[in-house]
Amino acid sequence: MQRKLVSRMSMVAIPIMIVCGLLVATSSPRTDDGDTRVCTNRTLHGDYGFAVEGLLLPAPGVTVPGRGVTMTHFDGEGNLTQVESLIINGSPVSDWSPVTGTYHVNANCTGTMNLLPSTGGVVNLRIVVVRQGKEIHTVVWPPFDGPARTVTSVGIRVE
Repeated sequence: MQRKLVSRMSMVAIPIMIVCGLLVATSSPRTDDGDTRVCTNRTLHGDYGFAVEGLLLPAPGVTVPGRGVTMTHFDGEGNLTQVESLIINGSPVSDWSPVTGTYHVNANCTGTMNLLPSTGGVVNLRIVVVRQGKEIHTVVWPPFDGPARTVTSVGIRVE
């Protein structure tokens, strides 16, 4: 009786252990030679096109929609330049306005960006670098210069 129970448990446990092992092996980003992948500022280099969208929250209960596109150049050393074209509440507010800034990518592929638009102010972002640096996801992060906002963007490396 005990042998049958152990045999049945093994029949269930072994496939579960194999699946868990495969999930762990594929969840860690690895290079072709098996080393664990680590992100750095150099992971982002070249031009990225971003689609931006979200809401500005100028007062309690008031939401103002915004959308835009940007072309951002990352130098691989922590500096960036970009041009942006934005529409807020259906009206253009910038048309290919220049922006400068800095970025930092952590080893786990998370990071920060700080943008300095030519129109003034600062925009802080949190970023996640995915697909070996081919794509970046962002969210605007406090402190906000101006009204609070829930704005996100996705950037894809220009090929």
